[in-house]
Amino acid sequence: MNRTLLTPFKAVVVASVAAPEKTSQTVRKTSPNYKVIVLNDDFNTFEHVSECLLKYIPNMTGDRAWKLTNQVHFDGQATVWVGQLEQAELYHMQLGMEGLTLAPLETA
Repeated sequence: MNRTLLTPFKAVVVASVAAPEKTSQTVRKTSPNYKVIVLNDDFNTFEHVSECLLKYIPNMTGDRAWKLTNQVHFDGQATVWVGQLEQAELYHMQLGMEGLTLAPLETA
């Protein structure tokens, strides 16, 4: 009599799963811009405010400085610069050291 040894057979299924494609795109979060706001006061002259804007704010023209100074006087405030926090802090500090009255930096 012929005896055959029967062993249980276990099947193993191997499925290949493709790894997600890597892309070279980087998602960058933009940092918020900040506003430098000059406030009206009773002790700075038009000329002084205008000269300070010309001296410290990049790309400021005489006409624009004068218009912003008028806006400060008649509206009580004017946003004189908007941009990244580090530059906003610098311009805020410089204008403040010249005696201008400024609002705290705020996001644009």
